[in-house]
Amino acid sequence: MGDANEIGSNPVTPGRVSAAATPPISAPPSQFHSPSLTRSPLLYSADDHIQPANKTPKNSTPRIRTPRFITPLGSPIRRALKLTRLDPHDAWLPITESRNGNAYYAAFHTLCSGIGIQALVLPVAFTILGWTWGIINLTLAFIWQLYTLYLLVQLHESAETGMRYCRYLQLCGATFGEKLTKSVALVPVMYLSIGTCVTLIIIGGSTLKMFFNLVCGGTCTAQPPTTVEWYLIFTSAAVLLSQLPNLNSIAGVSLIGAITAIGYCTIIWIVSVVEGRLPGVSYNPVKANSEVNRIFNVLNALGIIAFAFRGHNLVLEIQATMPSDEKHPSRVPMWKGVKVAYTLIAMCLFPLAIGGYWAYGQMIPRDGSMLTALFAFHGQDTPQFILGLTSIFVIISGLSSFQIYGMPTFDDMESVYVKRMKKPLPWWVRAILRALFGYICFFVAVAMPFLSSFAGLVGGISLPVTLAYPCFMWLKVKKPKVFSPTWWLNWALGVLGIALSGILIAAGLYVLIDTGVEFSFFNPQ
Repeated sequence: MGDANEIGSNPVTPGRVSAAATPPISAPPSQFHSPSLTRSPLLYSADDHIQPANKTPKNSTPRIRTPRFITPLGSPIRRALKLTRLDPHDAWLPITESRNGNAYYAAFHTLCSGIGIQALVLPVAFTILGWTWGIINLTLAFIWQLYTLYLLVQLHESAETGMRYCRYLQLCGATFGEKLTKSVALVPVMYLSIGTCVTLIIIGGSTLKMFFNLVCGGTCTAQPPTTVEWYLIFTSAAVLLSQLPNLNSIAGVSLIGAITAIGYCTIIWIVSVVEGRLPGVSYNPVKANSEVNRIFNVLNALGIIAFAFRGHNLVLEIQATMPSDEKHPSRVPMWKGVKVAYTLIAMCLFPLAIGGYWAYGQMIPRDGSMLTALFAFHGQDTPQFILGLTSIFVIISGLSSFQIYGMPTFDDMESVYVKRMKKPLPWWVRAILRALFGYICFFVAVAMPFLSSFAGLVGGISLPVTLAYPCFMWLKVKKPKVFSPTWWLNWALGVLGIALSGILIAAGLYVLIDTGVEFSFFNPQ
């Protein structure tokens, strides 16, 4: 009401201003536009103000000095001025350094981050849940995570405060407070970044070894590299690609990663279905020796399904690469890109889960994936070209995913220097930091090569980031009417997500202890 009293709907003619008065101050572009390719962020302080311009000829006032959000109808200027508040460091950090993104880039990044090797484990969940409950749970999980993805896209920019929340943890901190964010969100979000990169090194190095054995076979006289050396080769390639400076600059890499991910998913399920069901295949759910084991197996299967959906921790970062203003908010092209990406993701996940379970049933390796099953059951009767192409696609997709999942960690490391030194990071320091990150991930992959077996446990840990926290953040920021359908829906989904996370973590630990995992430290096979 205060704003309405100060600013009417008709323009006000200003009084005469003496020559000694403070000159008008140009307003920088809206927060939603900045920073772009420049590495010198525009700053705005609370002391700056805009004075109405006198009626002078149009050519006497440079166009660039006229704020874009001032309209002839006298829109709420005070509210609009809030949109100019910036984080002065954003122009120097890899996530927000360039804001040239569009709906196509959003689709590329979302596809590359949203589909990966974890989708090949879905048939393992069906061996526990069976046909009916497997399809129902996969469908419900897909709809749920798509809804929370929509919430995150809408929460990226706030018209009330003029802020763009360009990082998942930044939005959590503004919503829940810094202390609570560090307690409940920091570990799962950082694991989804660093842990995914470690897993990609394990899978990428192992697939390189499979490809070498496939191509070379017993004809090569040279000594083949060891598994650790394959990990090192994959890591070195990933570190080399990581030298691209910012998130927008890897759009082409994400496109290649998305194409290869769709490619190997499609090849694997088509070959599995064309080759037909294995002799003696059974679709009866695996029976446990006790009721407790059965319950925990079911919960672990739900964790595997939750693990298949990833990338929510990167949605705000992807949207931050887009320009935005009040007339053209970034949520519009972002949601267009997300819809295209998740249509393609659904076309990969559901055929993989259903077709893989139909082809292999209970015979699919419990500690492997459909890629392992393809080589184990059809390695002899499938053309080597197809097997080799599938392996190459897995390797390229892994290298591409490494870049986008490593970007939040790159951003965090570089922000320490930028905030302390108040200037951009030199290119050689950036190169050293990213190489250091890559080879630390390599060390962890060599030290703990069994991490890729923790699909159910990881699904439980990351589930709140995907399914629960966005609902609570929506309630806190948007403040829907109490007891309205939206209020009930978000509270129900948020509480259910937190409860499921705790149960799935317990179930994942129980299954690991019950079935046993070979903890082969520093002994990758």
